[in-house]
Amino acid sequence: METQNRKADHLRICLDEDVQCRQITNGFEHYRFTHCCLPELNRDQIQLETTFLGKQLGAPILISSMTGGTDLAKTINTRLAIVAQHYKLAMGVGSQRVAVENPAVAATFAVRSLAPDIPLFANLGAVQLNYRYGLEECLQAVDLLEADALILHLNPLQECVQTKGDTNFEGLLDKISMLCDKLPVPVIAKEVGNGISASMAEKLIAAGVTAIDVAGAGGTSWALVESQRAQDTRQRRLGRTFADWGLPTADCLIAVRAVLPGVPLIASGGLRDGLEVAKAIALGADIAGMALPFLQAANDSEETLHELVEILMAEITTVLFCTGSPNLSALRAPGVLQRIDGDRR
Repeated sequence: METQNRKADHLRICLDEDVQCRQITNGFEHYRFTHCCLPELNRDQIQLETTFLGKQLGAPILISSMTGGTDLAKTINTRLAIVAQHYKLAMGVGSQRVAVENPAVAATFAVRSLAPDIPLFANLGAVQLNYRYGLEECLQAVDLLEADALILHLNPLQECVQTKGDTNFEGLLDKISMLCDKLPVPVIAKEVGNGISASMAEKLIAAGVTAIDVAGAGGTSWALVESQRAQDTRQRRLGRTFADWGLPTADCLIAVRAVLPGVPLIASGGLRDGLEVAKAIALGADIAGMALPFLQAANDSEETLHELVEILMAEITTVLFCTGSPNLSALRAPGVLQRIDGDRR
């Protein structure tokens, strides 16, 4: 029940409280597309399709891992899965630890029947490998979702701020390596909003991880989330002190792509619209993940979710059209995106 109550708290706080980073940004504001006044394109023929981990997507969007384990979470995941299937978007679920501990809530995650064709990503905290979790529990999470990959999320700051958090991260890289070797699906390493550096991404890929989700700073601060639900003064203060800790998403993305040019790469962390998704693709991401906008829309209705995706796709299409780019790959051409200070990328 403790884990289940924590999941309910997380949903409530993210929906009702201001827990966004206050000073640090995702970094995409430093980049601007070069406008093309004569695109020589038919907007109706612009292509948003792409592939990720061998699966076709209708747009380069991942509905990032958010929730599970409660009645509200089941409603949200159901709506997300239906809309993800409709538009052929990738989707992750929140940490499935609660379902491993309490199989009675497994149905709040089990959305494969609603989304038979899309990439679905299971999710567990990597630190749980130091708390009696192993291959069996990871397989349980994958099987429950009939998942195409397993996200191992890395969240040392969140665990430090969380009351009674799991803070033994010693020796995890070797355990991740052994898990990658034995699991029948790829492993995606993901932060939760504080970023993955280039050097750490290299270590994770060397250990056998298939893909990286940089999940940088600039969006929801999980230090602030845990501060809101902290049970003592020390933890509340820790959350406020470290509210803006981390590496901006754009900086992580550029650095990781520079050292790992061929690795499947997800940009998430504070993305709020299709323009930022397009910037992420131009800077080297294969797909871009968003959480809070989808959470807010799913909490409202399935119709609101449809409206959100239509807006996001229209925004990405507009970027392509107004840069003279017929497809996503063309966004990476020299001169299409530039730093505002003139450093072209």
